[in-house]
Amino acid sequence: MKKLFFLAGLLATVGAQGAPLGDTSVVAGPVPGGRPWFRPNHLVLQTGGGLGMVAGGAGYAFGKGRLETDVLVGYVSERYAGSALSLASLKLLYSPYRLRVSEKVQVLPLTFGAYASYTHGVINDGVKGQYPKDYYWFSTDTRVGLILGSRVTFLAPPVVATGQPRKLSAFYELGTNDLYLASYFNNLQGGLGFHKLLTLALGLKADF
Repeated sequence: MKKLFFLAGLLATVGAQGAPLGDTSVVAGPVPGGRPWFRPNHLVLQTGGGLGMVAGGAGYAFGKGRLETDVLVGYVSERYAGSALSLASLKLLYSPYRLRVSEKVQVLPLTFGAYASYTHGVINDGVKGQYPKDYYWFSTDTRVGLILGSRVTFLAPPVVATGQPRKLSAFYELGTNDLYLASYFNNLQGGLGFHKLLTLALGLKADF
């Protein structure tokens, strides 16, 4: 009899702590450690924005996806720049809120941030001693700037192995940089139109 009571108590304890084996409503979660810390959260492909005729790279997301950082490599052909240019860029973006349009579509109405880029292959890089120290008061190969844009995201089922969401986003970004701003404020008498301050980038971002 004691063994019977012990078995009944054991079954009751198990039933209270977990669902029965036959309960199909329990969905298995992601595999622990499914995503290595160094694996990017997304891939990016864009054109324009002062980062190259075409630029691609990868990035990471933080703060529940509101903060993102992208590392991009861009290219401009010799036909359009006088010499072939390669660009390395780092972007930091923040999206304060998102709107759920439908079950599979959401909009990030506001994305803003900053970037820094380095251009290799600029014709007037010069050599040491070629120009006086104050000949170029600005850097000819390094730019820093600001970004403001928006994004539409299409949601897909999450990755089974990691539970990570999959998304495909189309975005635009308006940007400017230190050289454009300095040139504008040094020519307030109409030497440089406000529209010439801005660059436009169009791109795709795939989360996985």
